[in-house]
Amino acid sequence: MKKLVTIALLIFSLSALAQEKIPVTESDYSNNSVEMADTMRADGKIYVLVGIIAIVFAGITVYLISTDRKISKLEKNLPS
Repeated sequence: MKKLVTIALLIFSLSALAQEKIPVTESDYSNNSVEMADTMRADGKIYVLVGIIAIVFAGITVYLISTDRKISKLEKNLPS
């Protein structure tokens, strides 16, 4: 029964379309501006975004370092 359900789901997933095919035009290759980034840079919000990303990255780094130190302490305390 499990094999039949697996096969049925595989066949269904193969027939499902995940994305609509949109042709790439020549103007897509020549597009050099990103409107959202230009707007955020003009408003000064890009620096807020960069700051938030830096804070999140620093938090993850501090968490990983502290977890590594805790694990090292536990490894030292384990009897050999």
